[in-house]
Amino acid sequence: MSTTEKHQFQAEIQQLLNIVIHSLYTDKEIFIRELISNAADACEKLRFLQSSGTEVVESDLALKISLKSDDKENTITISDNGIGMTHEELVTNLGTIAHSGSKAFLKQLSEDQKGGTSLIGQFGVGFYSAFMAGKQVTVLTKSFKPGEKGWKWISDGSGGYEIEEAPDLPRGTQIQISLKEESKEFAGEWRLEQVIKQYSNFVQFPIDLNGKTINTVQAIWARNKSEIKEEDYNQFYQYIGHDQDAPMFRLHFTADAPLSIQAVLFVPKHNVEAMGMSRSESEVNLYCRKILIQPKAKNLFPEWLRFLKGVVDSEDLPLNISRETMQDSSLLQKLNKVLTTRFLKFLEEKAEKEADSYKTFFAEYGRFIKEGIATDFTHKEALGKLLRFETSLLGKGELTSLADYVKRMGSEQKEIYYILAPNREAAESSPYYEGFASRKSEVLFLFDPWDEFVMDHLREFDGKPLQSAEKASIQVESSGTQESLTKEEGEALSKWAKEILKDDVNEVKPSERLVDSPAIVIDSDKFMTSTMKKMMKAMKKDGPGLPESKYDLELNLKHPIISKLNKMRSTDEKLAEEVVRQ
Repeated sequence: MSTTEKHQFQAEIQQLLNIVIHSLYTDKEIFIRELISNAADACEKLRFLQSSGTEVVESDLALKISLKSDDKENTITISDNGIGMTHEELVTNLGTIAHSGSKAFLKQLSEDQKGGTSLIGQFGVGFYSAFMAGKQVTVLTKSFKPGEKGWKWISDGSGGYEIEEAPDLPRGTQIQISLKEESKEFAGEWRLEQVIKQYSNFVQFPIDLNGKTINTVQAIWARNKSEIKEEDYNQFYQYIGHDQDAPMFRLHFTADAPLSIQAVLFVPKHNVEAMGMSRSESEVNLYCRKILIQPKAKNLFPEWLRFLKGVVDSEDLPLNISRETMQDSSLLQKLNKVLTTRFLKFLEEKAEKEADSYKTFFAEYGRFIKEGIATDFTHKEALGKLLRFETSLLGKGELTSLADYVKRMGSEQKEIYYILAPNREAAESSPYYEGFASRKSEVLFLFDPWDEFVMDHLREFDGKPLQSAEKASIQVESSGTQESLTKEEGEALSKWAKEILKDDVNEVKPSERLVDSPAIVIDSDKFMTSTMKKMMKAMKKDGPGLPESKYDLELNLKHPIISKLNKMRSTDEKLAEEVVRQ
């Protein structure tokens, strides 16, 4: 007849129990994830011992995790055939906190409820989450060590526990939870399956629920890329992305420094925001050793990369005791930077080696790249390399990068020129473009309303300032075939026109940029763009806003209309005044 031993929890354990049960976890279902994670750790430790040649009882058993639910008795049983525990380990793991650092953590946690630690990796701590849902917890366990007995541990979490010998147990650990009234839902098979699939679906050992294997999808990100077929990737994408179309791009990479990372990232074939749907949110899930830490993890990537779907798994994450939030925000920032930099490098490689594929990507997701330039200072330069525009030098529909534009620049050209227009025809017929066309200077054609903000934020590329054709100072050499007013006549005509127009213009002057147009208006403000002016104008509806800047009027002294206007001043001044106002 076995003797029942009665033990009191160490004071810190009681304190930990109170915190776990009442305030640490936001979702009660997390206890299932914690217990499965502990079971997986126990199996992994046994596998390591076997591989290192350690003698193990029942060594022929295949490692697995089993769950049984009973909605009549309102119980859950979670079993594994991993390392198990001896009597001494039961007392140490489930009755005390042996590490002084852990005690200090508890003190901090009880004071501000904001602490964090890697305690969750030790068996005893995640285990206590069982008391969130359970009114009584029973542990049956037998160590892997030859000659060890089986033991039964039982507690209601109120202050102590009992241990007694348990004969005829298999190797491993079995945790039986009698559920509280308000937690009976977890005894339902469908609810248990739902939680397993959400949090523990990629655990490396089989998880059986009432005899049926639940985790049939492999953690593809942890496998060797050479072993994975295209259809495997596509099936995995369909599973995590809830998308029947194959992805446009896929990036599978691992890194050891500065952080240990395994990741599979997908770019969906279609941009749902462009399809008129609401603003999307990141669908990249964060894992630690194949256990879900944060679904649709926030701050893992910058906001402009919210179109990505996939998985990031890092063993380096110091998680708080509940695995629910990151302890170290600076580490999350480092993870964000590493992941973003790697994905940008991937896009740059695609753009270089698969230009047509990248063109398709840019057509679908170019606005996200532009949003990144306007909002992400850290990666602005790398994002600038990914921009693509039509250009005066290439045919309609052909795109160029800023890097290729710079390579084509002559030694005398110091700026990258661009013109904003609704389409190519409008750009080519714009009076702001004709001077560049005459000089055969390349100009980028920007058709997206967002492009002006992009250029304002990017400002330069490869040391070359980005300059709007509207504001650029260029000079067109006279061909000598057109009759032109003299410099003195031009200055006199300009002075007269200014007197007529008064404050409607900033100044009137002869133009050095025009070829075919008789006149042009140029914004006298060298710094504020037309888009910014529209914003200022809109602001004036609700307040004083900023004073509007005026325009300069430039006259083409070689144009017949301007020559006739100059003569008209002396023959019909009234009509001449109407013409200049027009």
